[in-house]
Amino acid sequence: MNSPLKPETNSTGSSFLSAFRTLHPGVSVGWKMRFLLIGWSLFLIAGFGVAIQTTPDSRGFGTHQKLGFAPCVIKSRFSIPCPSCGMTTSFSHFVRGQLRQSAEANTSGLILAVLCLIMIPWSWISVYRRRLWLVSQPETCLLWLICGLVMITVVEWVLRLNF
Repeated sequence: MNSPLKPETNSTGSSFLSAFRTLHPGVSVGWKMRFLLIGWSLFLIAGFGVAIQTTPDSRGFGTHQKLGFAPCVIKSRFSIPCPSCGMTTSFSHFVRGQLRQSAEANTSGLILAVLCLIMIPWSWISVYRRRLWLVSQPETCLLWLICGLVMITVVEWVLRLNF
């Protein structure tokens, strides 16, 4: 009766690890979300298929032009690389197991390729379990992933511009 009340702890803290609880069964998903997860994984598989079919450009950028896309506008107009210069080349090296060349072309491209590769089985496990596997806070998790990738991309871009 005289014991003080314990303050409630906020289990939805903003820390990175709270979005990836290893013991959390994950957020339940309905049939629409499962359909989207299947579509997303097939999209990622198709992207890796395109990367396999595309030979990396020896310059370390410009591989996207082999797919019919225009040259980088920023590079052609301002003679500086854009933040995503080398991303397609990085993916193309990644699917060939050339991790060093992938990182040299675009480090954030290598990181994105690894994340995409992980997301394929994660999507299917989530569909099978009918829960977002290991993810208790999808919005927080997605925010951390996007912000982290953007930060890495910007830092790498600034370094490429200065060195």
